[in-house]
Amino acid sequence: MTEPLHVSELFYSIQGESTWAGLPCLFVRLAGCNLRCAYCDARYAWQEPGKSMTVEDILAWAAPTPGVPVEITGGEPLLQTAAYPLMQALVREGREVLLETNGSLALDRVPEAVRIIMDIKCPGSGMAGHNLPENLAILRDRRERGCRDEIKFVLSSEGDFHWARELLARTGLAAMHPVLFSPVRPLFAPQALAELLLAYRLPVRLQLQLHTQLWPEKTRGA
Repeated sequence: MTEPLHVSELFYSIQGESTWAGLPCLFVRLAGCNLRCAYCDARYAWQEPGKSMTVEDILAWAAPTPGVPVEITGGEPLLQTAAYPLMQALVREGREVLLETNGSLALDRVPEAVRIIMDIKCPGSGMAGHNLPENLAILRDRRERGCRDEIKFVLSSEGDFHWARELLARTGLAAMHPVLFSPVRPLFAPQALAELLLAYRLPVRLQLQLHTQLWPEKTRGA
């Protein structure tokens, strides 16, 4: 029997980030995180223990909303070993499955059918030392097998922008995966990031959190 999952929240909303932004999506936010990013907007996911649920409980919750993607997020979902059977079960049901992960844990066990959205932590997060370099090779291997993963940088400043720009230049990641640059407001104005992207002509997407614009008063469940 699969061990239970500790679930911070379950909700149905508009996807606010990634190339899937704007689409209806079911969200499974798992509790617990191994990082403490300076700008974290979901602290409750690691400050609170979450509710114990089985894979079957989550599948039953999702069943009345067929035909939409399911994102597994956190916190850091891969801290819980039961996240893997959950992903496998959702894939078997024919769901599009997205996994949002902070990039500090190995991705080699993620099913190929799952779309990974991996953060690369910039210095402004205070967590850049936790990026796992091996994951870049894993994502390259997955791409060669036809997987369609994405990479996200959350930027707190112009300094973070140049750090991310230089990393892309060294690795060539933008030629292999969709890359998203997301500014932390109010620390880094979206207009300032847009101007930098135009000046440097980077092949990346400017990402604004759509859900925070639709429901600015909601701190959970959006």
